[in-house]
Amino acid sequence: MEKEQFSIRRPGMIGEEKFRQYAVLIPLIRISGVNYLLFEKRSNELKRQPGEVCFPGGKLEAGESIQECAVRETVEELMVLPQQIEVMGPGDIYLSPFNLMIHPFIGVISDYHDTFSRDEVEEVIKIPLDFFRSQEPERFVSKLISEPPEDFPYEWIPGGVKYPWAKGTYDVLFYKYEDWIIWGMTAQIVKSAVKLMEEYHLIP
Repeated sequence: MEKEQFSIRRPGMIGEEKFRQYAVLIPLIRISGVNYLLFEKRSNELKRQPGEVCFPGGKLEAGESIQECAVRETVEELMVLPQQIEVMGPGDIYLSPFNLMIHPFIGVISDYHDTFSRDEVEEVIKIPLDFFRSQEPERFVSKLISEPPEDFPYEWIPGGVKYPWAKGTYDVLFYKYEDWIIWGMTAQIVKSAVKLMEEYHLIP
């Protein structure tokens, strides 16, 4: 590294190595002239988040880019070909307070015929994009509280055991469409992605 490169470096993120990195595709499909967002209901046999409604995606593997990860997972979970997927671009990164970093990509799946892998997916769910354009999610605020370990060296900090730890919050969002609930991280990603689609005129 040279000193001259410092002024143009892309800043890293302190503590990024502690985040588990995932990528998801936000799939758009078009049926009879109507745009839909395509979701999955995760198999009840999965250990993590069984039965949850989500987008296709998964954990970043060594040697692949985050976009390659999103496409690979979509191919595996929805049983489509890579050439059926047109990635339009990246969404905004979602940082979970629980050490998860989600990299979304907005894309279009063409010629989709309701295929999916039953090992990971119980069923696919199509929700009109216009629903999310017109519907604000319900919002609930959850508290985050610092809880130091039992061997924390309170004698090293001003105030000791009475130190006024900062408290935080994070929003938990819910969309309700017919019998489906889209909530949590997926709802946050939906809200952000729909805003980007409007801002950049991605969808007519």
